[in-house]
Amino acid sequence: MSQTEKAEKLRKMILALHAGEPFERVKAQFDELIEGVSPEEIAAMEQQLIQEGMPVAEVQRLCDLHVGVIRDRLKTDSEIDIPPGHPIHTYMEENREFEKLADQLVQANDVDSLTKRLDALSVIDIHYLRKENQLFPYLERHGITGPTQVMWGIHDEIRDTLRAVKGKAVNGDLTEAKQAAAEVARAITEMIYKEEKILFPLSLTHLSSAEWGEIRRGDAAIGYAFEAPPEWIPNLDDRPDTKDQDRSGMIPTRMIPTGVTPTGMIPLSTGQLTQQQLTRMLTHLPVDLSFVDPAGRVQFYSDNPDRIFPRSPAVIGRNVANCHPPQSVDIVLKILDAFADGSQDSARFWIQLNGRFLLIQYFAVRGDNREYLGCLEVSQDVTDIRSLEGEQRLLDWE
Repeated sequence: MSQTEKAEKLRKMILALHAGEPFERVKAQFDELIEGVSPEEIAAMEQQLIQEGMPVAEVQRLCDLHVGVIRDRLKTDSEIDIPPGHPIHTYMEENREFEKLADQLVQANDVDSLTKRLDALSVIDIHYLRKENQLFPYLERHGITGPTQVMWGIHDEIRDTLRAVKGKAVNGDLTEAKQAAAEVARAITEMIYKEEKILFPLSLTHLSSAEWGEIRRGDAAIGYAFEAPPEWIPNLDDRPDTKDQDRSGMIPTRMIPTGVTPTGMIPLSTGQLTQQQLTRMLTHLPVDLSFVDPAGRVQFYSDNPDRIFPRSPAVIGRNVANCHPPQSVDIVLKILDAFADGSQDSARFWIQLNGRFLLIQYFAVRGDNREYLGCLEVSQDVTDIRSLEGEQRLLDWE
């Protein structure tokens, strides 16, 4: 039976579970179907469901269920053997620490210890951000989008639950906080399982050594949950040529042109700047800037040292729909469609995050004849601006 046929069988089983067929009956059917299932087949199943119109949220809701069906059948005949410094090795080293922290969270018996362990576990957000902004874009280049969309949704569920647990603990709801802590610890453990049995083997199969080298160089822009990994240099001779193919139409980071005009100056409508001046000017603005071209691909972001939302070079050329959590993608696409057809020119939102008030604005950038050139996203922390009162006309350096 071909992989496509197996994926189709798996798809029907998941739909049967979704329709309410008993778990044990479906599991028995699965046991009859196949001895082992590969990460590629799991990815194919999830992606096929999404492509056929099932919302990502539905696939996400089924994720634990279908992993439960296949957990004891996933291939375990080979362990991942990756040298220190390789991005996958770093993910797995962090996972070992998260397992310990999740176990300690469940053991917490008072508000103080629960709060401290939640704070220690909060660094898992960096792990997830690195996956979303570094690993996922490279998988998308190879046409793999289903597992990444589902995982991002689960990341957000874990983030929300961690915040909810802390809120319950701070409010003194110890019983409810402990119950929610046990749930989030289980979700974190399940995500580790999915990473190491599905995502990481899939990534190692499809990504080339050159791509892993690019990922390694960009990881530092997002950061690490614990210590930075040791240096690692990829062996560029140990990959088949087919792994360098870009099936998604993304522009690989290494292909993006750099440099300035022969005169060393970039002519602008009201003057001229060197490339260094322009770059530094953009990074000194107290806002995060991102620009999306008319085709919906990220063309630029300002590499501010204190960005509100993290970015890394892997985002360049990425479809903007893949740069947002599943629950907000529809809004982003609606904005871009309205900008492209000329019916709207701006949109704005404001949210509260980690005690700060953030303003997020989208602007349609148009040419002299109102032709659509792309979308500019501007994110700004306006917490301190909102608190200003009266006037200040004098210098306050002293």
